[in-house]
Amino acid sequence: MEIYGIPSQALFGQLLIGLINGSFYALLSLGLAVIFGLLNIINFTHGAQYMLGAFVAYLSLQWLGLNYWLALVLAPILVGATGVVIERTMLAKLYKLDHLYGLLLTFGLALIIQGLFRHGYGSSGMPYAAPPEFRGAFNLGFMFLPKYRAWVIVASLVICLSTWYVIERTKLGAYLRAATENPALVQSFGINVPRMITLTYGFGVGLAALAGVMAAPIYQVSPMMGVDIIIVVFAVVVIGGMGSIMGAIVTGFGLGLIEGLTKVFYPEASNTVIFVIMAIVLLFKPAGLFGTQK
Repeated sequence: MEIYGIPSQALFGQLLIGLINGSFYALLSLGLAVIFGLLNIINFTHGAQYMLGAFVAYLSLQWLGLNYWLALVLAPILVGATGVVIERTMLAKLYKLDHLYGLLLTFGLALIIQGLFRHGYGSSGMPYAAPPEFRGAFNLGFMFLPKYRAWVIVASLVICLSTWYVIERTKLGAYLRAATENPALVQSFGINVPRMITLTYGFGVGLAALAGVMAAPIYQVSPMMGVDIIIVVFAVVVIGGMGSIMGAIVTGFGLGLIEGLTKVFYPEASNTVIFVIMAIVLLFKPAGLFGTQK
């Protein structure tokens, strides 16, 4: 069976790949949107923290024999804790300065982290097996859907929507949003705003680490695994609107699908289509599709 001259299996296969990539774009851009929207920090360390999550899973298996599910809990906590240390010891000193200083600091930290791991483990990828219960595939009739990839899509969607609900629809989210606009007022209600900011940054970093663990069985574990994807993720955040939670989710999944379709109908443009879309969006809506002009 063919669709517009393209074998249906090839089309659906590329759509699946696009949806998988979109799941990671959404998760990573969500973490960036949380950090920027609530803390006004452009976190260039995000790609390195995504890589750290994958390495925590890999090393905890090699050294401690911990399985995938334990790593899925452990990695966000450990990497999120390093984010808390970074925020308290470095970023907190830059809040009153121009955003450029935070950008340069996080960019430098990313280079340091990636350089250290590249020195220790080289540039080649290391395999990390999917959990036994997710081996095999579902037969959908028109294609086979690997069980682990189905899990990644569903889990990413649940995590993204749950995060959006907490930030946009709960009292905690209201406090977080109010703290970015008027921290003195929120402080007057007895809420420790600096601690809230620190934990928010740690949560955003934890999302990156969680994505890293989920990506490890698909893309392998490599010190440079965050380098290419973070460039695309920043484009996703810009298109969706800097700081927009729903923009990060919708744009992440949507652009993953567009990228997958481009690989079918015009493969030469698949590596640049997201950046072309970003340029067009910036021309006509500089605040992004879901952003608001300030």
